[in-house]
Amino acid sequence: MSALIFDVDGTLADTEHAHLAAFNAAFAAEGLDWRWDVPLYTELLTISGGKERIRHYWERVNAGVRDIDGTALDVLIDHLHEVKTAAYEQAVLDGAVRLRPGVLELIDEARRAGVTLAIATTTSPVNIAALLRQALGPDWRRAFAVIEDASTAPRKKPNPQVYRQTLQRLALPAAQCLAFEDSANGLQAATGAGLATIVTPNDFTAHHDFTGALRVLSTLEGVTLDTLRAWHAEVSVASAARAG
Repeated sequence: MSALIFDVDGTLADTEHAHLAAFNAAFAAEGLDWRWDVPLYTELLTISGGKERIRHYWERVNAGVRDIDGTALDVLIDHLHEVKTAAYEQAVLDGAVRLRPGVLELIDEARRAGVTLAIATTTSPVNIAALLRQALGPDWRRAFAVIEDASTAPRKKPNPQVYRQTLQRLALPAAQCLAFEDSANGLQAATGAGLATIVTPNDFTAHHDFTGALRVLSTLEGVTLDTLRAWHAEVSVASAARAG
């Protein structure tokens, strides 16, 4: 086990309540009568990407309406997402989002032990920076050997692009890494790249199907590198048995 690869939203931190509030703040600021509640947002989270969720919802509430040249809707979505991102960043700065239990301890232990850390997410670079700068300090990037995000991996999860690119940049085979996710889309993306995956669901993803996960845990609290190495070894043994 040479590297740990983390998703961000919902995995490193319970961010979705803050994201939901930021979406609603953006809608209100732009004079839209949209207001997403928790059940609706839980449904929309099956669609990866904030802009993609806005587009999906617009098409739902404007069924039959078509943007003739496709540009006006794109401009609206881009602007709404910019306003939403600014609101989310302010919420993080205000302390509305914190790392999930056990995450910081595991990151610190891995760094001391020389285990490589990476991020594989399809959220925006701004969202990542806002969260981790607040949680790990201004030098947070030094903790991660590779950071893949929406700017470098445009194909959203469950497409495995972001994980494949992360592995390529790490120059490591999937068999030497563990991924950490919180959703079915994330699990599908990670396993699609051949990665054994630990899943820590949250309020918005607890109902997802996590078949194929190495472990499904409520949090990473109390999980150590020794624990992860033992679980990772199970994958190696199982692979060897299948090969034999």
